[in-house]
Amino acid sequence: MGNENVAIYAVVVLCLGAVLVMSKDKLPPRFRRGMALTAVIMIALSFVFIISSLLS
Repeated sequence: MGNENVAIYAVVVLCLGAVLVMSKDKLPPRFRRGMALTAVIMIALSFVFIISSLLS
């Protein structure tokens, strides 16, 4: 992945996480856990991508 792609991915994932946190009360209960888990996985992946791009 190029540095531009990693930066775009990180910004998009952090925005998604912020939107999910702000709208957690509006989501149906059955979607809360899945959306939160997806957001956590994507945020963790973005940090891994950032660190790997810094090391290479």
